[in-house]
Amino acid sequence: MQIAVLSNPGSWYLKDLSRAAQQRGHECLGIRFPRVVGTLAANGPGESVRDTDGHLDKAEAVIVRTMPPGSLEQVVFRMDALARLEQLGVTVLNSPRAIECAVDKYLSTARLLAAGIPVPPTVVCENSDSAMEAFDLLGGDVVVKPIFGAEGRGIVRVSDPELALRTFRTLEQLNAVLYLQAFIDHGGYDDRILLLDGQVIGGMRRRARE
Repeated sequence: MQIAVLSNPGSWYLKDLSRAAQQRGHECLGIRFPRVVGTLAANGPGESVRDTDGHLDKAEAVIVRTMPPGSLEQVVFRMDALARLEQLGVTVLNSPRAIECAVDKYLSTARLLAAGIPVPPTVVCENSDSAMEAFDLLGGDVVVKPIFGAEGRGIVRVSDPELALRTFRTLEQLNAVLYLQAFIDHGGYDDRILLLDGQVIGGMRRRARE
């Protein structure tokens, strides 16, 4: 089986997935999201979701390993393209709906809370005045995150009121959503749990370098 992996070229995880796939008689083909092209036509080539290197044409399954930074339009197109691939009969892991939830911090936090899983106190708003009120409400030590994103990109911890105001005003001028969470001392580690079809199949504890 040939498996397309939406990933960063040369990344450790692509190399590891390729090694594991090869051991089982499969092949991984790395693809970058900016190379994905969607075609819709009543006549001629018809509908397709492909990439400029032709890897998606060969793939029987797609693994989405990363979601790179992008505009709202780019993120929406990526989600739509993955959904169309799935509807065209290609296995996509994780499902587009699950990925939409994972990259949207407001939605994913709300779902975790609804499932009874503790989450840090969180405030989401669109203006600096509300963000400053949230800054005080959350104890004056917050983590500011982009609402869309992954892999820790764009995250900053703010504990100084003047720096907080400058940060919030800058984000407001950029028409960004301000997503604030109370900082929680995590002891320098986090736990990750891997689920497949609702079943826990593995886990890991990541520790920060001292």
